[in-house]
Amino acid sequence: MSPFSVQSNSTTRSTSSSSPFDWDYDVFLSFRGKDTRKNFTDHLYNALVGVGTRTFRDDEELRRGENISTKLLNAIRRSRISIVVFSEGYASSRWCLDELVEIMRCRNIRGQTLFPIFYHVDPKDVRHQIGTFAETFTRHEKRFQTDMERVRRWRAALSEAASCSGWDLNNDANGYESRFIEVIVEKVLCKVNPALLNVAKHPIGMEPRVKDIKRLLNLGTRDVRVVGIYGMGGIGKSSLAKAVYNEICDAFEGNNFLSNLKESSEKPDGLIQLQNQLLSDILKMNSKIVNVDRGTNIIQHRIHGKKFLVILDDVDDFGNLHMLVEKDWLGPGSRIIITTRNEHLLTQLRVDEKYKVQGLNHMESLQLFSWHAFNVYNPRRDYSKLSFEAVNYAGGLPLALVVLGSFLKERTIAE
Repeated sequence: MSPFSVQSNSTTRSTSSSSPFDWDYDVFLSFRGKDTRKNFTDHLYNALVGVGTRTFRDDEELRRGENISTKLLNAIRRSRISIVVFSEGYASSRWCLDELVEIMRCRNIRGQTLFPIFYHVDPKDVRHQIGTFAETFTRHEKRFQTDMERVRRWRAALSEAASCSGWDLNNDANGYESRFIEVIVEKVLCKVNPALLNVAKHPIGMEPRVKDIKRLLNLGTRDVRVVGIYGMGGIGKSSLAKAVYNEICDAFEGNNFLSNLKESSEKPDGLIQLQNQLLSDILKMNSKIVNVDRGTNIIQHRIHGKKFLVILDDVDDFGNLHMLVEKDWLGPGSRIIITTRNEHLLTQLRVDEKYKVQGLNHMESLQLFSWHAFNVYNPRRDYSKLSFEAVNYAGGLPLALVVLGSFLKERTIAE
């Protein structure tokens, strides 16, 4: 069976990734003031602000009225990331629960990122509302007998939030808060300032092709989708994949671009190096895999169920892919992009969508050639005829246009 042929359930979202939105804040902190305002949350807030993130923290000690303020709702909606500090008393605050409902709505509709933190509470207690959370909800159900729908929304939000990838203070840091906060800040910085890929000096014709790929990726659904990009060498498959990566990587828990798989996998221990790179990029962990089979098991365990973006560039071997990633390892909303010269390989892999990269049209070709030959948008008038000949010779192939343009730069007409 193909590593990418697993069927997944699909639930449609209203919009796609977070990239179309401009954010007022990098981070919104949701917490119960009585539990953590003057200790853990204060330390976390100062650490986030200290590294330059725009972090919103509600400074009102006491809330008035039944509903959370418009100010808070707007802060949630205009924040790229929400960090929810689940403490023992979190669910006893109806304002915290209303905040959480809005946070989950923004996550599902606007593609915002959620990081749950379990501060001296068991994630299972939050997810299933058991333990002290069960007692709290018994009180809520008595108080809100005439508005049980609100209680149902609170329960659903807690269950969904506690199922997201986050951190458990007791298990992930053995109770050491300073190291715990360092890890959180590191992860936030990776999301706020992702390491974008260099696409091309002059990405002519890239925008409409990126839109085509994003449409095929259908980022508004929670299924796991695999899209294959194919075409002849030099047509711009890798550049297109990089441009897509830069636009959408922000919407995932982790992301990875494995370039030149064909070349890399042929080197001694090439697959092991690729496995180490995948773990390092996605999970920010320094791994030292020494055995391919062992590496496959580690990757499967580490990425299982999480929302990741994985791009496999220049694939030509069907057999090696299952050692790096398989569709059913990944969590809802994950995306895999494969670039290859071999369309049949994509058929073998049973990808969800295939996209053939076409050459640049005449106008795009002329622009790309001109930028590299003359450093301007259009060719110089006395070089027009020669430029048209060069463009026709290249046949819309971006690599050929770049090489020709660069080679002819600063040369005379005779040359």
